[in-house]
Amino acid sequence: MENQIQTENYRIQKPESWAGSFEDHELINRIKESDFSNIQMNEGRDYCYFIDKKYHTTNKENSEYVCMAYTLNEPANLERASVSDIVVEENEVYNIHRISVLRDGVLIDKIPDTKIKVLDNENQSSGGILSSNKKINITIKDLRLYDVLILEDSRVKAFTDRDFLRKEFSKYVWVSPDNYWAYGSYSFTFINEREQKIAYKKTFFRDESGNVLSPEINYLQKGEKFVFEKQNYINPVDANREIFPYIDFATESSWSDLSNYIAPIYDEIFKNASLQDFAPDLVEKLNAIANQDEKIQFAIEYVQNNIYYIFNADEMNGHKPQEPAKTYETKQGDCKAKSVLLKAILDFIGVDSSIVLVNFHTDFYIKYYLPSLLTFNHAIVKINYKGDEYFIDATIRDEFGLLENRGFIYFMHYLEVKPDQELKERKPHKFPYYCINEKVEFNTTKNVGELKLNTTYKGNRANAMRRYFKNTNKREIVDSWNNFLFYSLNYSNDRNGTDLRNIFKDAAIDIVSDDKKLNEFQIKYTATVENPYYIDQQKNRFLMYFDRNVVKASARDFIHKDLSFWHNFDSEKYEISLNTDQKIDTEEKYTTQESTINNPYFDFTSRKKVTKNGATVTIDYKPLVNLEIPQNDFEKFRTDHHAVADSNFGLGIDIIEPGLMNMLKFSFKKRFK
Repeated sequence: MENQIQTENYRIQKPESWAGSFEDHELINRIKESDFSNIQMNEGRDYCYFIDKKYHTTNKENSEYVCMAYTLNEPANLERASVSDIVVEENEVYNIHRISVLRDGVLIDKIPDTKIKVLDNENQSSGGILSSNKKINITIKDLRLYDVLILEDSRVKAFTDRDFLRKEFSKYVWVSPDNYWAYGSYSFTFINEREQKIAYKKTFFRDESGNVLSPEINYLQKGEKFVFEKQNYINPVDANREIFPYIDFATESSWSDLSNYIAPIYDEIFKNASLQDFAPDLVEKLNAIANQDEKIQFAIEYVQNNIYYIFNADEMNGHKPQEPAKTYETKQGDCKAKSVLLKAILDFIGVDSSIVLVNFHTDFYIKYYLPSLLTFNHAIVKINYKGDEYFIDATIRDEFGLLENRGFIYFMHYLEVKPDQELKERKPHKFPYYCINEKVEFNTTKNVGELKLNTTYKGNRANAMRRYFKNTNKREIVDSWNNFLFYSLNYSNDRNGTDLRNIFKDAAIDIVSDDKKLNEFQIKYTATVENPYYIDQQKNRFLMYFDRNVVKASARDFIHKDLSFWHNFDSEKYEISLNTDQKIDTEEKYTTQESTINNPYFDFTSRKKVTKNGATVTIDYKPLVNLEIPQNDFEKFRTDHHAVADSNFGLGIDIIEPGLMNMLKFSFKKRFK
């Protein structure tokens, strides 16, 4: 091997006794062709002859072992096998036990042909993400198509004092394998060598008909093993419509016990935190603000914008937060540190708040998981104020508004850091405001259209749009609006391929106002359009404006057997006015059509006002969000969204062309329609 220096990050050695070992002849005997393997390889797949995975946990370390043999019949797999990266955490060691190939029936040791480099995995530090992770780059020379590659390795993570939570609690999720691979033999073993009993829960396993079985919970005492074995195995899961079966392993506990474990750690921090002592200048600023609502806004935005967010991956493994005095002094901290400082400030101004633990990425699964503090990877602040609950992420920047006007965080499950708590679900939410409130006017005279859009954004939309205008070139913003309007006015069907800047003349967009207390961001777009009418193949003219943002394609297209639809749409209001100096068909269906939809999860109305030369539609959409729509309710929900898409997301008017023959043609068409 070219790199003979073995670092603390990797070693070349024999497996530990708990993992077992294989002699060369045993490996060769396990690599045999069969009817099953021939079928897979004839279909052009690579094939795994066997894979043995073992997870071993103690109160001092966690270890994972893998021994596998698979074909390199596909060039892409050959490339991936030739050069690979292994990322190890701080105090984690990657052990290489065997790298071999079986070529023409001969077992060849490839460790001498292996080059190993240890690299810093520190590519995001400028964004405040710190990690002591190392990347182990492994290059194997002279791998050939149709080799069988045999890899045997393990990873060992020893716990430090900082990993006090990992010492006390175990958490591991085994997920069934990718269904690309076919396995002659598949084996997974979980070995408990901890003092505490470990529970394991099998979830989303299916019977022979594909129906999800009820979750099954069992237990492992110290020294006991769980084994999952399959022969001639292809994971049968339908990856596009089903959740992969998984087994959750966790130290037996209850949510109440876990909250009682973690709450004293935070209580000790707050007991010794005196804002008056460590931040007198901040106290002076707070005392100068008379209005309590404005004090809360100042406190949130101070922590969000003045305390630099540092995500230290190693420290996130535990739950002991940094003292607020240190966070204030250094002006930096992770999510726990920033949340604790914000709560200390809220305590000082007399606002009821608490720290809550969340995991936005696995929020759907938390209700299925066994209770474990290691489920959570983020801390935020819950505020109880004037009878309402608000959740604030102290790590976000450039958010504004009084408490009720701030952006809404979408998630469902959380554990409050207080004694005797259970896992909680947030209530569904209805916006007290319109996230988008837009007025569109398109007035055409003598074949020239004047287009005006006045739009007010609130909440998350205001924050996002404010950032967009701050960070994006003005010409790019105008082009983006032009592109949206090109489709809304249906020009994509009669002048496709035309430069949008030649369609929307003198297009301009400006910020009208930016109210950081109401968190309202208002803009105005204007443009002139020559030849403003959409003209169909029969030379009929129309004015059309259909906002496809109103149509929720994700709701109409959603298909999944296991996942529930997560409802997180914004409240919206649009007033669209189309006016012309031409005579219009005031009885045309799509000009007059209105709708009223009262679904348990959203209310939608469209109302029309038609005159002899134009029409106005007002569209009002109020959703009930931050919830999963039960599958029994979903088809009605989908059908109602189809109704929205049935020409209820905008307005169209038909022009009656001047002249006696055109009037007769129009009358004839209406009579026999």
